Amino acid sequence: MARLAQTAGLTDIQQEILSTVRDFVDKEIIPVATELEHRDEYPQQIVDGLKELGLFGLMIPEEYGGLGESLLTYALCVEEIARGWMSVSGIINTHFIVAYMLKQHGTQEQKDHFLPKMAAGEIRGAFSMSEPALGSDVSAITSKAVRDGDEYVLNGQKMWLTNGGTSTLVAVLVRSDEGHPEGTAPHKSMTTFLVEKEAGFGEVRPGLTIPGKIDKMGYKGVDTTELIMDGLRIPANRVLGGATGRGFYQMMDGVEVGRVNVAARGCGVAQRAFELGVSYAQQRHTFGKPIAQHQAIQFKLAEMATKVEAAHAMMVNAARKKDSGERNDLEAGMAKYLASEYCKEVVEDAFRIHGGYGFSKEYEIERLYREAPMLLIGEGTAEIQKMIIGRRLLEEYKFQG
Repeated sequence: MARLAQTAGLTDIQQEILSTVRDFVDKEIIPVATELEHRDEYPQQIVDGLKELGLFGLMIPEEYGGLGESLLTYALCVEEIARGWMSVSGIINTHFIVAYMLKQHGTQEQKDHFLPKMAAGEIRGAFSMSEPALGSDVSAITSKAVRDGDEYVLNGQKMWLTNGGTSTLVAVLVRSDEGHPEGTAPHKSMTTFLVEKEAGFGEVRPGLTIPGKIDKMGYKGVDTTELIMDGLRIPANRVLGGATGRGFYQMMDGVEVGRVNVAARGCGVAQRAFELGVSYAQQRHTFGKPIAQHQAIQFKLAEMATKVEAAHAMMVNAARKKDSGERNDLEAGMAKYLASEYCKEVVEDAFRIHGGYGFSKEYEIERLYREAPMLLIGEGTAEIQKMIIGRRLLEEYKFQG
């Protein structure tokens, strides 16, 4: 086990899970990741392997067939998986945000219906907040649900849906004005709907279309899609939690888990970039010695390792705080912000250490260089994190004049 990014105080079970995941990553993901990524191919064999390991049920309670593990265990597993290939961690992340929202906010019937199948990996989750015109401004959502007897009719277009094609259950946030008079604050008139669908592209159920994969710079393999609702009819019992108007809070709770996940992904990608950089620096010779013996490169390695260590510590702290039942939006925002920024910097330093070869598709660092930017914008941009952090700090340190 590497010296960096160790986590103190883990149980024997946690250590065993992590050891199993790391072994899987080293044997089943790293050797094939770059080839699959260049082909933009969905990693079906890897996903099947994770299903066999029980990873789709990692945080789902035992009474629903899951492993009932903590957010910390999950985040550390994500860190390991992202170290192998970040796209695979995205497939799991969307699944777990939906499972977490069901566990925390679902009706008993919804939990009984969905969670056992999600734990077994038979139902794959995805969630959808963003729309083409709004980005991180969730309050500007225009997709709408209108009540029609025992059903709701949903119309609108959603964007940046990770796992949009392969998922079979999507938690969709839309505006629902039912019972919310004119002038109600935007976040109080939003509802999360649990939308079941077929896997695939095109019209996946009447009124619901997944047009196809968005072609991306990096974060390939995993399908990122739009979602178009045109007269999509959803039964009233598929409103998450059974009551309208709570969707914003439910999604924000889920996104806190997602932010810890993105921080963990940043830690994993940074770790891999450091591993590649420190290894290459000892093999490449210039001026009669390995470049690792040049002070300029040693300084880079020192900075990279320090950033890997700091990001990991913040991510672990944010996960432990959520596990303890405390509010963790400040810590999750800080961890996501720091880990994604440090990840970008560590990847770039590893890229520089590789010199011209870093630009070649033969070397793994080229893939990491295209993957790191997604973490700067996923689950809320760096600027959004800084707004959250700033507001929370002003709450905590309110001037008592």
